[in-house]
Amino acid sequence: MARTPSNMMPLGTVAPDFNLYNPQSEKHVALQDVKSDLATVVMFICNHCPYVIHVQDQLVKLANDYQAKGIAFVAINSNDVINYPDDSPEKMKEASETLAYPFPYIFDETQDVAKAYQAACTPDFFIFDKDLKCIYRGQLDDSRPHNNEPVNAKDIRAALDAVLAGKPVDSDQKASLGCNIKWKP
Repeated sequence: MARTPSNMMPLGTVAPDFNLYNPQSEKHVALQDVKSDLATVVMFICNHCPYVIHVQDQLVKLANDYQAKGIAFVAINSNDVINYPDDSPEKMKEASETLAYPFPYIFDETQDVAKAYQAACTPDFFIFDKDLKCIYRGQLDDSRPHNNEPVNAKDIRAALDAVLAGKPVDSDQKASLGCNIKWKP
């Protein structure tokens, strides 16, 4: 597992469009299908990464808390499934059902979407405003496997609370840290 930080997409960048396969519904999901008139959270995750496993329960709690307030969530898996079969669409479907993901968990088979978002690691988080401009990119919180910090999503929650209060999101943002996206050879 290579500890890899986020690339930190420039704030104000417009969210790249996507239309990706959702193994659970067996349908494609486009950005326009999931975007919110308040904010949209785009997460790059996978099944096998210890950094993602460490925060999975909090991702469910976070989405459940904020979807009720009108914030949209979508998770994207861009890993090479030939060399990492635990991240296959079949395993994605199992994970989303077992963990009760309240958001679409979609598959970026070509890895073009991860490249467009400049995603580097799992987990990697992006928040876009109602106009789909990036207002946050970086970490969920300070917790990492084995560092004894609580998994509470404080950084993402602070950004989403600012959006809900009609205030600007603090631009002092920390890079996420996780396993590198498993790029195809």
